[in-house]
Amino acid sequence: MAYAVAAYLHFVAIFLLFSLLVLEHQLFRLPLNFKRARSLFRVDLAFGIAAGLVLLTGAARAMRYGKGLDYYLNNSFFHAKVGLFVAVALLSIYPTVTFLKWRPALKAGQVPSISPSAARWVKTVIRIELLALLLIPLLATFMARGLGVIPQ
Repeated sequence: MAYAVAAYLHFVAIFLLFSLLVLEHQLFRLPLNFKRARSLFRVDLAFGIAAGLVLLTGAARAMRYGKGLDYYLNNSFFHAKVGLFVAVALLSIYPTVTFLKWRPALKAGQVPSISPSAARWVKTVIRIELLALLLIPLLATFMARGLGVIPQ
C-alpha cells in the first residue's frame, strides 16, 4: 500500500508542477496589470514548492518505494529524466528572478515594469520548460519498461 501511495503522491506533484507552469504561461502577457503580476509572483512560488515535492516524492520512490536505487542508478533513461528535471530547475531561475524583482513594486501596489525583450525571454524559457516537462514522462515510461538498463 505504501508503494501505491508514494507513486500517487509523486504523480500528483508532477501534475501540480505542470499545471502551475501552464498557468504561469497563460498569465504572462503584456501589458501586465497588477492582479496578473501578483498572481505570477505567487504561482511561481507555488511552482518552486511543487518542484520540491516532485523531488522529494521521486527520491522517496527511488530509495524506498520503487524498484530499488540500484535499478534507477543503472538506467540511462533515469539519468536522462533527472537531467531534464535539473535543466527545468535551472531554466526556471530566469523567470523566478524576474518575478522576484517585481516584489518592491507589488508591495507598493504598483504594476511592475518589464521590457518587451525580457518578456519574450521569460515566455520562451517557460515554453522550453513545458516542452522538457512533457518529455520526462516519456523517459519514465521507457525506464519503467526496463529499457535503458546499463549492463554491469
